[in-house]
Amino acid sequence: MALETSPESPAPVRQIANAIAGWIDRLGTVWVEGQIAQISRRPGLQTVFMTLRDTVADISVPVTCSRTLFDGLNPPLIEGASVVVNGKPSYYANRGSLSLQVRDIRMVGLGELLARLERRRQLLAAEGLFATELKRRLPFLPGTIGLVTAPNSAAERDVLENARRRWPAVRFEVAYAAMQGPRSAEEVIGALQRLDRSPEVDVIVIARGGGSVEDLLPFSDEALIRAVYGATTPVVSAIGHEPDSPLLDLVADVRASTPTDAAKLVVPDVAEELRLVATGRERLRGVLSMWLQREQNLLDSLRSRPALADPTSLVSGRIDEIAQLRERSRRCVTHQLDRAEDDISHQRARARALSPLETLRRGYAVVQDQRGHVLAGVGGAVPGDRLSIRLADGRIHATTDEIEESTSDAEE
Repeated sequence: MALETSPESPAPVRQIANAIAGWIDRLGTVWVEGQIAQISRRPGLQTVFMTLRDTVADISVPVTCSRTLFDGLNPPLIEGASVVVNGKPSYYANRGSLSLQVRDIRMVGLGELLARLERRRQLLAAEGLFATELKRRLPFLPGTIGLVTAPNSAAERDVLENARRRWPAVRFEVAYAAMQGPRSAEEVIGALQRLDRSPEVDVIVIARGGGSVEDLLPFSDEALIRAVYGATTPVVSAIGHEPDSPLLDLVADVRASTPTDAAKLVVPDVAEELRLVATGRERLRGVLSMWLQREQNLLDSLRSRPALADPTSLVSGRIDEIAQLRERSRRCVTHQLDRAEDDISHQRARARALSPLETLRRGYAVVQDQRGHVLAGVGGAVPGDRLSIRLADGRIHATTDEIEESTSDAEE
């Protein structure tokens, strides 16, 4: 029902907004084609907010859909995808905004192509072809680099010139192949396998400049992906520019954002390496200098000690001590010898005093009869007996002429 308004009786905003909402609500569902320009998933909400943009004109429409519908899409919906949506226009009176409530989303054109690539990626990933633990490290300085690219291409020039600028002695073995078109994947596989069989090639670079998604389709070919997976030589993928992401990037051992970046990855920079070597030598020289200085200081400290500053001082002190000990030993030995000599003299004198020979030297004599018996008195002899008189210095043989006994008084 048409609203009758005039300057004297205007309609309030709410009435106009509700009238617009009621009129739009009577519209049915429509199929709309466009490109997803923005996706917003707010935490805690069951609604996903998107923006559907016209592919030709600068016109866009807000779109909403349930989280269940959005999460159920395979492959997942991404920004930039071309889609056809089935939705019903809806006017939100409180904010005065128009949106399209989506009930179905289908990929079309490039979006459908990206969907197929995503399904292929999921299948190959499930087989383990993109596993991180299978990635091989690139050699530090490869002897020969294999390059798969189109003849006389910008990618070839970028790789060769930048690699030789970084390391002038680097060697390349180039295998040309079509990098676009229906035979591209087959020729790239053949070139890859030829380089992989070469024992001199240490790393293989597959390089191509940028292009559209359709131009880069050969580098998402399943046969090429499996060929790279089965290669024994490390493979570097340098396809397109940074935003481009063919499946070759996922299976390759290293992904380079551009062909120029691939040249930086496969060979070191000789100037940088020389700088690192010089820095390392300076650090080693500093460490060795510090170590030698520390050891020199330790030696100087040891040499400054009295024992090492004048080594003869210890010997001189010991010489005096030894001389004193020798003199003391000499006095002790001499004293002991003197005492021993005195003891011997005393013992000799005592022995001599007890010796019969000493008695004889004092004028006594020992008289023996002819049978050798010692005569202790005159009673043992008779006149005419032959006697032997033992003196201190010899014997006297005598004959008894007369025997005279002494009286007791005389003896006393």
